[in-house]
Amino acid sequence: MEIAIIGTGFIGTTLGRALSKAGHQIRFGSRHPEDVASDSVGAPVAPIAEALSRSEVVILALPAAAVAGLAEEHGEALVGKLVIDATNRMGASETNSRTALPTGVRYARAFNPMSGENMAEPVFAEGQADMFFSAPEADQSVVESVIEGVGLRPIYVGQDQEELIDALF
Repeated sequence: MEIAIIGTGFIGTTLGRALSKAGHQIRFGSRHPEDVASDSVGAPVAPIAEALSRSEVVILALPAAAVAGLAEEHGEALVGKLVIDATNRMGASETNSRTALPTGVRYARAFNPMSGENMAEPVFAEGQADMFFSAPEADQSVVESVIEGVGLRPIYVGQDQEELIDALF
């Protein structure tokens, strides 16, 4: 699966490395791709528009405050895509970024309740870590595949249940 990860920080690179190892085609989207060495993040880094144009799935792993600007600049490229929101708006009454995204995005919520360290090492003595997620029913299996690619066990809580996922954060 071709996945664009928007954000080259700790969460984005942790997800990107795991998904690349699992056989997914990863391309990071960055406002300044020339400042990020591909070998430092484990996959090619491109301008955001290019990464979006080549992806089936988009993972938002950038600061939540930057999502509105991303949507303003690249909203048309996001419409129709499955967007997995891993952001957290710290201190806000609503921690997800759904309302900042354009209408027509297939919205999923995952990866936000767990630290990057646990996503990097998702198997514990007691077994594999769970990742609760919400997604449109038609996209459930795709999101499950992405979560499994990170090494986590997907637990589907239903469509439009991002508030439940956020409560776990």
